[in-house]
Amino acid sequence: MTDPQNPSATPSPTDTPSSGADEVTEDLVKLALRRVKDPELNLNIVDLGLVYGIQVEGTRVMVDMSLTSPACPSGPELVHDATTQVQAIPGVTHAEVNIVWSPPWTPERIEPRVRVYLGF
Repeated sequence: MTDPQNPSATPSPTDTPSSGADEVTEDLVKLALRRVKDPELNLNIVDLGLVYGIQVEGTRVMVDMSLTSPACPSGPELVHDATTQVQAIPGVTHAEVNIVWSPPWTPERIEPRVRVYLGF
């Protein structure tokens, strides 16, 4: 709030409304997960349809994701990279990435524009 006696005075930090800049959202998590690429396809896990669910509870984030197959050799690397990217989001205090197998991943889960790029 400005001082009526001094209109050029700047508001104190307590007078400034919160911008919500540290609020963790599902969109921020998706953006972070787009930096995680499948090393074989060089495409991000969101566009590949490997991210099945994102749950944000305050500063805690849980991600359910799958792999293209249970025998995927890149599984541990993808989980590590996804966890690292989510933990790097300002405001996140806990990130957990769970591998799920239901429903099974199929190429139909790939973003349509990426499917066209891959020739599906």
